[in-house]
Amino acid sequence: MTNASSTGSPDGRDIVRQVAVISSVVFMVIAAFIGSGAAGGTPIQEALGGALDSDASYLAPARPAFTIWSVIYGGLILYAIWQALPVQRAARRQRLLGWWIALTAVLNGGWILVVQFGTLLLSVVTIILLLAVLAFVWRRTVLTREPGDGVLDSVLIDGVTGLHFGWVTIATVANITAQLTQVADDGWADAAGFWGVVVLLVALAIGTAISVWSKGRITPALAIAWGVLWIGVGRIADEPRQTAIGVTAILVAVLLVAVPVAITVARRARGVAPARL
Repeated sequence: MTNASSTGSPDGRDIVRQVAVISSVVFMVIAAFIGSGAAGGTPIQEALGGALDSDASYLAPARPAFTIWSVIYGGLILYAIWQALPVQRAARRQRLLGWWIALTAVLNGGWILVVQFGTLLLSVVTIILLLAVLAFVWRRTVLTREPGDGVLDSVLIDGVTGLHFGWVTIATVANITAQLTQVADDGWADAAGFWGVVVLLVALAIGTAISVWSKGRITPALAIAWGVLWIGVGRIADEPRQTAIGVTAILVAVLLVAVPVAITVARRARGVAPARL
């Protein structure tokens, strides 16, 4: 990042922010380590009586979907290291976004601990709060992005935040569905296909709105599409099987990616620079 991206001389508050970001990401990684089943923890898919496992509800993604967490965690770790560099201390976007990104890491780790030691309902509340903060952060990344901010800004701030936001959008849907599955009566299964398709169409509408508003930024759409695709795979190839949900999910995943691609192609055709990540 160049000096033009700075907002002034570094001060003590900048150092505190840098340390807070590192600490929050370390907390998140430790929580994830516990949530993986290590250090005496219970794997997420087995916690809370298996309510969050891939076969526990009709809108739960198949297990391979969760490999995206490795990408998100890796990106946040790299961001924490990069933002700690002296040249980033007084950077404009670090001052605007650093504390908020730190909060997303804390809430991310907090959700894992709630799943380990709390209740399913509390996990729903926590992930909704995480989603709300991520939506705010992602919106701010779009509004503060300038052409001269650099490639690392684009990848480690916009890209990582976009993936985090998109994936947690689908994770929130799965978490809420898991809660509803726990409290619904037996008649829920009879209407599961209909309501599952409705929810997937809502996800498509949300993803499309995000892509249009951001003028074609693709990372949130990619993450949402990834989760939706694995919902489709799970309902076609795993229990509980539900063909209508499975087929709809695969079509929705394709459309979610197609929208930002189409927007980017249209912008290029008009001679307008495409949006970043």
